[in-house]
Amino acid sequence: MALTLQMVFRNEENRNVSISVPDALDTVDGEAVGSVMAEIISRNVFSTSGGDLVERVRAQLVSRTVDTLVEF
Repeated sequence: MALTLQMVFRNEENRNVSISVPDALDTVDGEAVGSVMAEIISRNVFSTSGGDLVERVRAQLVSRTVDTLVEF
C-alpha cells in the first residue's frame, strides 16, 4: 500500500492548497509535519495563484490500494 503525505494550507484568497509528498512512511510524526508546515509558511517557499500560503489547515496520510481484477 502506497502512502502519500498531503499537507493542506490556506492561501491569501482563503482557498485551500495541497502539497503532496509521495512514498511517505507510516511512522511520520504529526508534530514534525506541523513544524515543517509552519516553516514552509514562514519562509514563503511556495507561491500560488491565490497568493502566499498563510495558514496550516491539516496534514494527512492518504493510502491507496489497487486490486487488479484482470490484465489483458
